[in-house]
Amino acid sequence: MKRHTSIGCFAFVLSLATWSHAQAIPTASRTGQIQVGVAGTLISSDYAVKYYKGISIYGDFDFFHNIGIEGDFHYSVITPDDTSENSYLIGPRYSWHHKRFNPYAKALFGIGRFGFQQGYFPSASSATYGQFALGGGLDVQATRHINVRAFDVEFQRWPGFEPSGLSPIVYNFGVAYVLR
Repeated sequence: MKRHTSIGCFAFVLSLATWSHAQAIPTASRTGQIQVGVAGTLISSDYAVKYYKGISIYGDFDFFHNIGIEGDFHYSVITPDDTSENSYLIGPRYSWHHKRFNPYAKALFGIGRFGFQQGYFPSASSATYGQFALGGGLDVQATRHINVRAFDVEFQRWPGFEPSGLSPIVYNFGVAYVLR
């Protein structure tokens, strides 16, 4: 009889654990998210009359829910007048999350390479300049691991470019794989 009473009391105490929500809250949770993508690029330069067309590779790492870092590489493929504007940028990013939509703002810093290709000019040459950019855009979550970059705009400034600096506007649209 004593054994049955002990087993009954033990079972009763165990049944109270789920009713009283006495289970531990998970302590290990994801704090970061990585996104790597490729985008089509359109560069509105104030040096050339026409647009530069190219590709971009970008990556984001969100440290917290809204704060992260972004790195961009823009490469000119189709260029008018045999000139090119390539840039390598990295900087902080702040994003908002609302359902499947993730608008964001960013401030990037890095270097830009302005080049002249052989053919139109006597010889090929390029020069490297410091630059910064302010921008933003919208990522749309298509699936759990795929984001579509609906648009991304960067207002770049190359202050060392002579005579008065270079101020291209870079437009991107693409797709990224997300590691959650």
